[in-house]
Amino acid sequence: MTATERKERPVYSGVLRYFPLALLEVARCSYLGNEQHNPGEPLRWDRSKSTDEADALVRHLLDAGTVDSDGVRHTAKVAWRALALLQKELEAAQDVTTATITPTATITRPTYDERRSDLKPCKCGAIFTHPHLCDANEKCMAAQHPHHRLTLAEQRSRNP
Repeated sequence: MTATERKERPVYSGVLRYFPLALLEVARCSYLGNEQHNPGEPLRWDRSKSTDEADALVRHLLDAGTVDSDGVRHTAKVAWRALALLQKELEAAQDVTTATITPTATITRPTYDERRSDLKPCKCGAIFTHPHLCDANEKCMAAQHPHHRLTLAEQRSRNP
């Protein structure tokens, strides 16, 4: 990604600084949702349990301004579902053969992390936004990681 392209994506000054309280509430929504759907497990987006973003977004939008029975604002759930919907839309639009996030930003395969001798580079073919490693027994740790990206073929097989 070029310097100009990076400046066109001001994550801190254009998102975090604008909406700090809202993003904290969405993060709380994400945490409590994980506790509800994956109790006791590390925080992750279990996409098999999250397949109807648009419908769920609208259901929560109808109750905007109120708090759901789990103590989370419906509007925070709207924001979470909107982010999930946008994430899936952007992933579906990417060319996974080159693993691009933007037309010019390419993700490369991870390198060996010398600090973790029990881990080695992943051979699972998962695409990540940062280094990804599998354990010494070749078990992919991707399913436990929130940044795991499925190939288009995997996405189609899960959501025909």
